Amino acid sequence: QLQLVESGGGLVQPGGSLRLSCAASGFTSDNYAIGWFRQAPGKEREEISCISWLGGRTGYPDSVKGRFTISRDNRKNTVYLQLNSLKPEDTAVYYCAAHWRTCTEPYEYWGQGTQVTVSS
Repeated sequence: QLQLVESGGGLVQPGGSLRLSCAASGFTSDNYAIGWFRQAPGKEREEISCISWLGGRTGYPDSVKGRFTISRDNRKNTVYLQLNSLKPEDTAVYYCAAHWRTCTEPYEYWGQGTQVTVSS
């Protein structure tokens, strides 16, 4: 069974950092592009970034540019999202999703999400 599992979310103070992980099971993720998304209550889902099977990265929205970084470790079948200088407006459920090789909608597999809350 193909599965993506996010972890690493939690409660953090403004200015803090978190590293989210997206672990793939049931398939070899290095053949897939993995994207990170987030959705805050009452807002549309926002794509943060995606990393293709060859390691190419899409750009980041202005809301996170310079603060968030996507990376992958194919040996661990895991894609990461480093979140730095967190702000209260970064509070959301963060999801990862997979698509065969390229960062192209629609993504075929989705994780269940991990909650990130930024609050003092």
